[in-house]
Amino acid sequence: MSGERLRIAVVGGGIGGLFAAKALLAHGFAVSVYEQAATLGEVGAGVYVTPNSVRQMRRLGFGDAVEAHGALVGPESCYRRQDGGRIAPVQVEDAEGRRAAYGMHRGEFVAFLAEGLPKEIIHCGHRAVAFEEDAGSARVAFENGAHIEADAVVAADGIHSRLRPFVHPPSEPVFHNTVSYRGLVARDRAPGWPDDRWEMWAGPGKHFLVFPVSHGAMLNYVGFVPADAEMRESWSAPGDPDALRAEFHGWDRRIEDILAAVDHTFRWALYDREPLPRWSKGRLTLLGDAAHPMLPHLGQGANQAIEDGMALAILLSKADRATAPEALAAYDRLRRTRVADIQRGARENGLRVDSLAGYSDLARRDAELRAHATFRKQLYSYDVAPEAEAAAGGFA
Repeated sequence: MSGERLRIAVVGGGIGGLFAAKALLAHGFAVSVYEQAATLGEVGAGVYVTPNSVRQMRRLGFGDAVEAHGALVGPESCYRRQDGGRIAPVQVEDAEGRRAAYGMHRGEFVAFLAEGLPKEIIHCGHRAVAFEEDAGSARVAFENGAHIEADAVVAADGIHSRLRPFVHPPSEPVFHNTVSYRGLVARDRAPGWPDDRWEMWAGPGKHFLVFPVSHGAMLNYVGFVPADAEMRESWSAPGDPDALRAEFHGWDRRIEDILAAVDHTFRWALYDREPLPRWSKGRLTLLGDAAHPMLPHLGQGANQAIEDGMALAILLSKADRATAPEALAAYDRLRRTRVADIQRGARENGLRVDSLAGYSDLARRDAELRAHATFRKQLYSYDVAPEAEAAAGGFA
């Protein structure tokens, strides 16, 4: 980067936006974050953080926070049948055998990312409504009447991104006829439950997942079930614990034990979008769910947003004010193919664990779950930083 300090506006203060802001600051940019909510925060539930993003967080100095707040997932993690019978181990290491998969409480994750940023750069209560640019700069207008100017704008404002239509024509989210019930249970209310296991039970038309968060003090559960009617996209629609218990009645007794401790639960309708043919246009680019909302069946939504943020910061570090659009175009080219493959893979794995669309042959399902370790090793071994350094050669 030349001597001029580029001004970067990040629109969205979730996991992806905050990590991107930290990566951009580390590369010397003048960064501001604009979040539509009145305060930063996330619904209290879990996110699975895998080695491909953990190595990026360690690069930015978040390694101690990950270990302090996360729950390291161990090698006894596994896929199970609905009755509890073991199908296959779950891959928790990269191709070099490094174990770095953690269960993380979303609220704690957002909090330590925000603590790593100067407070004065975070502006809450700013909902983006418009974007425009000319040859020299970009401008964003907000619902509260504020206007800002920057050399590049990063839209990290989620699946309902208000800035995405300025990059690509609007498209409808794809509903997958599934809803998840999700929430947390204190581990002391589930005696004997291990604090280092990621476990999934696969059954006809539904599946159930548990992993630890908050350094093992809490258990995150998610029950995926068919939806009778299309729901509004939400992370926090209240659910009925008794309806959740009824969905998994008769499954492995361990599931029934943990659900007996559920007092409150949230429902989440499962939507994604078709992969976009472009993420960047001029001085505006997309990141995280604004670019690639995906189903949770590979546990990669937040992890891919973190990869996005590191790649973006590295590529912009090779640019100046004039070439910033070229850096955003290079970021677009680098990220789109990998992330589109993961979006499609998440859809496929959802069909697999729910025994749908050809997976009614349980022997085939079980064989593919056993073979899935190879795919996950490759997924977790990917390092976006050297890939971004190499991608800069086209314009730097």
